[in-house]
Amino acid sequence: MNLSDSKKKLAFAGVACGLVAACLAYFGNPANMAFCIACFIRDTAGALGLHSAEAVQYARPEIIGLVLGAFLISVATKEYRSTAGSSPMVRFVLGMILVTGSLVFLGCPLRMIIRMSAGDLNAWVALIGFILGVATGVFALKRGFSLGRAHLANSASGGVLPALMLGVLLLALGTTLLKSSESGPGSMHAPIILSLTGGMIFGAFAQKARMCFAGSIRDVILMRNFDLLTIIVGFFAVMLIFNIATGRFILGFDTPGIIAHSDHLWNILGMYAVGFAAVLAGGCPLRQLILAGQGSSDSAVTVLGMFAGAAMAHNFGLAASGTSLDAGTQEVIAGSVPPNGKVAVVICIIVCFVIAFTNKREVGK
Repeated sequence: MNLSDSKKKLAFAGVACGLVAACLAYFGNPANMAFCIACFIRDTAGALGLHSAEAVQYARPEIIGLVLGAFLISVATKEYRSTAGSSPMVRFVLGMILVTGSLVFLGCPLRMIIRMSAGDLNAWVALIGFILGVATGVFALKRGFSLGRAHLANSASGGVLPALMLGVLLLALGTTLLKSSESGPGSMHAPIILSLTGGMIFGAFAQKARMCFAGSIRDVILMRNFDLLTIIVGFFAVMLIFNIATGRFILGFDTPGIIAHSDHLWNILGMYAVGFAAVLAGGCPLRQLILAGQGSSDSAVTVLGMFAGAAMAHNFGLAASGTSLDAGTQEVIAGSVPPNGKVAVVICIIVCFVIAFTNKREVGK
């Protein structure tokens, strides 16, 4: 079944993904982090020992499920293609930028929409930066940006990342080798089977509908095509209804407990870097996982870069802190972006510009 050939089907896919996210939030995932690619990759990186931040270590089955779901549905519908292109190191760096910018904002584009649906005004501010970042990427595309064409590769090559994800799942289920948080966001999660199943369902729908948060805005700017935006609207609507119905909708900026901060400039710049890098890489963090699942080695390299970026963000103190409530005084402690994180975002944006305007399509002679 093709879900990308009509707006009704795309809206249906968005609703289905929204129901998955709502279900995961209801059964234990952190508040307003029902499904966050950057945060869940960070948690999984911590579980693998890539960073030592004890509060964010847990092998998130949702990430594994996304890749496996995309892999299985693409095989079943004969859409699986093992491909590889060029510029692997550039793609790796773009993956690092995607997660670094996200962890300064405290969420990927997917979580930005979830936070928006829960009344977090900081996410609405960050949306400005994300749209501007995508628009800058579109400008680069119009100026001839390209990382090269993907070509058919050995069929086993495209299955490497799904196999690695399956390996992580087996380690999580059958051994005690992986780390797991005893407190903090890493300790909050839905049951493993529900998380894995939800991830696979989300991955299958996202693959069939070509779900991409950067791509939806890119298409509007580049071609005045609103089709992919329909998925986001459907997803947002479900999460908005869920948050209002369960009393999780809280309109405001400095709201303790939702893992967000009100440092507006860096919310904007963090998501600007994410939007810019997503267009250059060919998809947002979610889309990279889906493409990797359906056989793209280019996206698999980007995903590895995302894991490296998540590890770096916590090893070097780049990630922001969220607004919290002091247990003793009951005073609100404002979240913030550390100096290292601010420097990192500026560097990420500069690197995006360098990549955007030094990689051009080859013109045949």
